[in-house]
Amino acid sequence: MTKKSFKQAILNKRMLICITTGFSSGLPLYLLIQFVPAWLRAAEIDLATIGLINLVLFPYTWKFLWSPVMDRFVLPFFGRRRGWMFVTQLGLIALMASLAMFNPAEQLTQIIILVSAISFFSASQDIVIDAYRREILPDDELGAGNAFYAQAYRISSFVPGSLAMILAGFFPWSVAHLSIAVFMLVGLVTTLLIKESSKEGDAPQTLRSAVIEPFKEFFQRTNWQDAAWILLFIIMYKLGDSMATALETPFFMDMGFSTVEIGSIAKVSKTIGATVGTILGGLAMIKLGINRSLWIFGGFQIVSILGYVVLSMVGYNHLVLALASGLEYLGVGLGSVALIAFMAKSTNKHFTATQFALLSSIAVIPRTFVSATTGFIIESVGYTQFFILCFVCALPGMFMLVKIAPWNGKQDPIEENTKSE
Repeated sequence: MTKKSFKQAILNKRMLICITTGFSSGLPLYLLIQFVPAWLRAAEIDLATIGLINLVLFPYTWKFLWSPVMDRFVLPFFGRRRGWMFVTQLGLIALMASLAMFNPAEQLTQIIILVSAISFFSASQDIVIDAYRREILPDDELGAGNAFYAQAYRISSFVPGSLAMILAGFFPWSVAHLSIAVFMLVGLVTTLLIKESSKEGDAPQTLRSAVIEPFKEFFQRTNWQDAAWILLFIIMYKLGDSMATALETPFFMDMGFSTVEIGSIAKVSKTIGATVGTILGGLAMIKLGINRSLWIFGGFQIVSILGYVVLSMVGYNHLVLALASGLEYLGVGLGSVALIAFMAKSTNKHFTATQFALLSSIAVIPRTFVSATTGFIIESVGYTQFFILCFVCALPGMFMLVKIAPWNGKQDPIEENTKSE
């Protein structure tokens, strides 16, 4: 096989698909974790309630439970992957647009039901997009493809976290909601234009085989103890920054910043930070490998949390807001690239959808359940002590690298696990 040039590995249709599907995956999540909290806070909903609403993100944690169904059954249109992509994206457009009809001060229960449905459809979209991406990318393009995907995922946050926030400062919140829904057309159009990745006959022949075999293979690849360590590490690696960013929009508002200032200053800084982090991380991983990237990027990820400690002490200051948010998301971008690459290498191509759903579900446990308590913690100890706590909670994941990805290891543990495939 002829070795590809760097240009051939980067400039191809597969990378473009990773970009557009990444944007489509990220948009509904950032609606839920950035725009909805600001919308509720503007309606004077208390922080404890807003924090608890993070529990509606539970589908991201449990999506591996229904991923075998999406693996086993093929819809009668567009194919095994594209059919499910089309259904989930169409549902998301309708649900996201419908939020424009509700008022948080009077219809909080209905809003919670709607955002729960958005969370379910979004997690389901992620299942099939993750599987599709793994199936179209050859092994030598995994790093670049996942980096492009992660970057587009982050860039999508610019819509609910910046554009819609600015619109909310000049127009009714309903206009902002509708503007976010329109951007979901990026994913829908992509689904209609791309080719199916799965060949006829690839789907498991029975639901039992779709459910049992992926989990059996993962836990028997080496032994169940090592598999358990991998799952625990995935939970702990981004625990600190998941907590720190859970209620960052209400945090900015409580520091005295308006929605326009948040949408322009903070969001632009975060986008730049995440962009630099993802691109720099993707390129650096070519030389560093997964193990050392997890160490270096994880260390920066922890230190970046301290920027929010400084902002909580300084208060209303545009420069500190820009620096703190930019630094935080530079760390988030670096850490995300390393973790996604680690998870991609952990999957067996024969069981992509369910195994990737399992690992990515595990990865969002901090964002879903731990983050739900952040409102109570902040109201008890204040912002400064809370962000110091986030820093401390980030340390165990780094300590686990000694076993999971030793610095001087000759090769990544996951590569060893998959060599026999």
